Amino acid sequence: MYAVITLGNKQYKVEKDQIFLSEKTGNAVGAQFDAGVLLLADDNKVNIGSPNLSGAKVSLKVLEDLRGQKIRGFKYKKRKNYHRRWGHRQSLQKLQVVSIKTP
Repeated sequence: MYAVITLGNKQYKVEKDQIFLSEKTGNAVGAQFDAGVLLLADDNKVNIGSPNLSGAKVSLKVLEDLRGQKIRGFKYKKRKNYHRRWGHRQSLQKLQVVSIKTP
């Protein structure tokens, strides 16, 4: 059994006890929260919501806060004495799927 959930602006295909990385959700480490389910699939039955399935929930537990790999950017214009450098590290959370509740 698997489910497709939405967190923030991204969709994830998850199964029970799966651990995955997501953008920061605003929940503290150790907290549990529920996510909306877009699609729920059993062995040979698929339920699709519009947009979410009513009654279906995926419980997630926050395991760890961490930061992603540093991304460096650079742009310049030749012969114009213009150059800019920047860097960015995305804030991430490691999440574990505790349970998948069917409607």
